[in-house]
Amino acid sequence: MARTKHSKAPRRVLILGAAGRDFHNFNVVYRDDPATTVVGFTATQIPGISGRRYPASLAGPLYARGIPIADESQLETICKRQRVDQVVFAYSDVTHATVMHLASRALAVGVDFVLLGPQRTMLAAQCPVIAISAVRTGCGKSQTARWLGKYLRGRGHRVAVLRHPMPYGDLARQRVQRFAQRADLDAARCTAEEREEYEPHLAAGNVIFAGVDYQAIVAQAQREADILVWDGGNNDFPFLRPDLHIVMADALRPGQATTYHPGEAVLRMADIVVVNKVDSASSADVQHVIDEASAVNPHATIVRAASPVRLDDPDAVRGKRVLVVEDGPTITHGGMAYGAGYVAATTAGAAKIIDPRISAAAPIQRIFAQYPHIGRVLPAVGYGAAQLQALHDTIDASEADVVVAATPIDLAALIATRKPVVRARYEFADAGQPTLQSLVDKFLAKRLRPAGHKRLRRRQVARS
Repeated sequence: MARTKHSKAPRRVLILGAAGRDFHNFNVVYRDDPATTVVGFTATQIPGISGRRYPASLAGPLYARGIPIADESQLETICKRQRVDQVVFAYSDVTHATVMHLASRALAVGVDFVLLGPQRTMLAAQCPVIAISAVRTGCGKSQTARWLGKYLRGRGHRVAVLRHPMPYGDLARQRVQRFAQRADLDAARCTAEEREEYEPHLAAGNVIFAGVDYQAIVAQAQREADILVWDGGNNDFPFLRPDLHIVMADALRPGQATTYHPGEAVLRMADIVVVNKVDSASSADVQHVIDEASAVNPHATIVRAASPVRLDDPDAVRGKRVLVVEDGPTITHGGMAYGAGYVAATTAGAAKIIDPRISAAAPIQRIFAQYPHIGRVLPAVGYGAAQLQALHDTIDASEADVVVAATPIDLAALIATRKPVVRARYEFADAGQPTLQSLVDKFLAKRLRPAGHKRLRRRQVARS
């Protein structure tokens, strides 16, 4: 029987997640709460997550055996078998309709459906936090966070970039992760998806923190930083309480300001809305997205930004048969048919864009079946060795002369393909007034002490 309103038994909770927000919500809200028993997590979006356990070393003394992780398809079965009282939704970049379909499934078996908000889940840092979030996956968060970290360091600040979690491996080993060089990624056995996010930051000189336990991560990061930059994942809201909240919108995807969760909430929270990719979108679509953002959040400052794409070797692409590899999340659950790589290849004069479905290995065929909106591009998936091998086999079996890789990782270093690989790179660029740089400068002048003050104060305390 489920708990009655007069029962003294702990509330029984099932958390719906995707190996990120779900673990954070548990750690912050439920881990040490004797009035709640979390009976399990469910998993979706990321292959290979279900069937594991959230380890006891992370779950705490109330969970000596850890917590099981099952597939989301088992929601009703788990609710009935485990006498669940509440289902907590805890992942991102899904339509509002998807959230309510899950709510309906939970309600139909008699349990509450809960969304935990920022007040209960955001952590407080001892130093200022600038957060980068987005309305949808693939709007340009990470390139903006890279630019911001580099810019702040140029102003003399010690910066730590905290990345939204991507704990796809050994969760206990991934409690707190710090990456300062590529060798750190190798030591942590990072997946292709993790490398997509971390490698470009390292190339820009930024130190990255990530993992599972963000209370411990924040504690370590703020010991070596004057300012924290939150690089969000999907369209989730930050795990840290921001002093300045920058939210990215995509000029190539008008009409999505209020259709995805929690992207609409994030947009309503923004201090600054950056409408990105104005160099690729039509003027009508740019204005559409600006109007959407202004209607939803009239108090936010609107910034226009570009995401210029360049090929390392355009001559190697011109007149050739090209297979395009795009950033995985942007093309899969981000909903884009193609991305920067396709634009770069066609602009450079590729003779033909090769359809990867023709040579797709079985795991890649399943990706195309799951996301039928994908165009003639290959999403860079590599959550495990099998998917990475399938990516390699798909590329090598294609009739392409050359591969254009717009994934942020160095694909040629990760996959020993016989095809020559030309990288397509894209970075943040201001494209109008006011500029993001000017707004960051204004924030720094108002909210931060001069760089070095914190270090000086620490030396003074140490001497005393």
